[in-house]
Parts: sequence; structure tokens; C-alpha cells
Amino acid sequence: MRLNRGFIFALASLGVIAAFFVLREHWAHAFGFLPYAILLICPLMHLFHGSHGHGHSGDKP
Repeated sequence: MRLNRGFIFALASLGVIAAFFVLREHWAHAFGFLPYAILLICPLMHLFHGSHGHGHSGDKP
């Protein structure tokens, strides 16, 4: 079954509108965790992106 472009656009539009109203009503609950999420993401970024491109030019032949 193939969906046409108009139907997909209508579903995406309804999803954006629904997300807007949910976030508007629950803003403090939805984004109150962001400071904690940033603090939790920092160690993960250091773990996975710790040694990429930090000027190790002496390792090249």
C-alpha cells in the first residue's frame, strides 16, 4: 500500500500541532529535566568522543 504525499503531510501536520499543544500545557514537566540531561550527556560524550582530533600529529608517518 502506497500513501500519497498529501496524506503524509496531513499526518505530519497533525503530529506537530498535537506536540505543540501537549508541550504548551506541560512545559515545566517536559523540559524540567534538561539541566540534568545535559549533565548526564557530558560524560557520555567524553566517553565516545574523547580522542578524536586533538592534535596528535606526532602519530602520523
